[in-house]
Order: sequence, then structure tokens, then C-alpha cells
Amino acid sequence: MISVFGSANMDLVAYVAQAPGPGETVTGREFRTIPGGKGANQAIAAARAGADVAFLGAVGDDAFGPGLRAALAEAGVDTSGLRVVPGPSGVAHIVVQDGGDNSIIVVPGANGAVTGPAGRDAEVIARSGALLLQLELPMDAVVAAAHVARAASPAGESRAEVILTPAPAVPLPAELLEAVDLIVPNEHEATALTGRDDPGDALEALLGLVPEAVVTLGARGALYGSRDGARLHQPALPVRAVDTTAAGDTFAAALAVARTEGHDPARALRFASAAAALSVQREGASTSMPHRHEIDRLMEEGL
Repeated sequence: MISVFGSANMDLVAYVAQAPGPGETVTGREFRTIPGGKGANQAIAAARAGADVAFLGAVGDDAFGPGLRAALAEAGVDTSGLRVVPGPSGVAHIVVQDGGDNSIIVVPGANGAVTGPAGRDAEVIARSGALLLQLELPMDAVVAAAHVARAASPAGESRAEVILTPAPAVPLPAELLEAVDLIVPNEHEATALTGRDDPGDALEALLGLVPEAVVTLGARGALYGSRDGARLHQPALPVRAVDTTAAGDTFAAALAVARTEGHDPARALRFASAAAALSVQREGASTSMPHRHEIDRLMEEGL
């Protein structure tokens, strides 16, 4: 099982030819309201990729809350750990340009009320093969969840592997880094975390902080490294991107699925890259994430 401790947002998405600059107004071609949030995105992507998934987080008691819960449940995600708190749910205002590039403003809402694992969350994490974390919840809550995963697991069972997507990019406290097994930033986040502009240099710097790292490079693929000396480059598939909003979340979730299934780093990277390639060819966040049979078919075609 994979547990996801993270955010749930309603994405308010506008599609435009070119995003407006300061003081500029442009006409969009379409507007959609789509369940999202980096945590919920990863939970849905992991479930569609074949994992049993439990989501731990919060929504508000507003009109968006039931829709966010329903989107997770529809994907087969266990939502018993999704709490309801007073006030608005999290929202993300997203502008998607033709060609797929996007800009995002996140308003935390109920996500900001999450202070750490609560209720039976610790039991769920202890039963998991992996815990997926992002940074759209308060940092103290993320640190607390990571340390729950590091604590003793049930007798005879290994602990949950802690996989962190460091987005949005902020300085990471030592108490979080010491609990992370694998970090999965994009190249911009990797630069922000390490001060290194070259992705390869950033990868090496990240390995000074955590045991394993993957730096995603968009159309240039992804780099993997570990402290045991392994280094891999996974090329991206040559596809036409329509919307890259959830590509990183899809990649991280699929990578976690492959790792919990026992695949080696090379195959896990190929699996994650196939999932991300499928997602960027569709609009939306949770609506773009592929199902397991689609990923397997693309893998069989020779990725």
C-alpha cells in the first residue's frame, strides 16, 4: 500500500494562447474546475497506476470539499483519512498556455489546518510500503509525517519508504531531510534547493542530503542517482504536450508504485516516464492521469 499525506485543492483552470503579463488582460478559450492538489494528484495517479492507496489530509466544509473527496474515491483511493475542517477547501488558480506551459497560484485553505498525522494516520503510514509527501501542507506537518514513517513498523515488516516531492520549493529543514529516502524535484526545484544550475551538479548535491534523488527535466527526461554510485538518465518520450500541470505528480506517484512493486531503478524510471508522457497529452490534473493498462501498453511498445 502507498499512503499519501498531502494537499487537496480544487483547480480553477484557464486555458489561453499566451498568459497575461502584469496589468494585461487576455481572453481565454476555456475554463474548467478540476479536482487537484499535489497530494490528491499523487494519490489518484498511484491508484490508477495499480497501487492500493490511502489519502491523509483535509478539505473544507465548503462546496468544493465533497467534490474533492468524490474524485479520490472514484479513483479507488481510501478517503477515510480525509478530514473535514471549518472553512474553505484549498484552491489553485492555474493558467495553461498553448503548448502546455502553466503558472499556478495556490491558496491553502483547509490544507493549512493540517498540523500532522491524526487519528489512525500513523497506523496507515506504518502499514505502507511508501509514504508520498509534498510541500503544500505546513512544514511542521510534513516533518511529523516523515518521522512517523521512520518510527518502528509492525513486527516483521519494513518501514515505509519516504518519497518527497519538494514543491513548492522552499528551504528544507534538516529534520525532514534526515527522514527522506528519495527526493524527486524538477530541475528548477533542484536548483532552488542546491544553488546548482546544472541538473547533474544539482543531483550530486542532493545526494549529499538524501540517499537517492531523481531530477525531472521535462522534455529532456530524468536523472537518477544514489549514494551507492548508481547514475541513470531516462529519456522522455517524444510526445506533444497539451497540459503539463500534473506531469510531475504523475511521475512521482508512478515511480513510487514501481518501487513498491520491487522494480529496479531503471525499470521504475521507465514506468514513471511512460505515465508522465501519457499525462501531458491530456488536459487537467487528476483528469490526465493514466490507468495501469495504458502505462503497461506503452512499456510494451518499447520504452
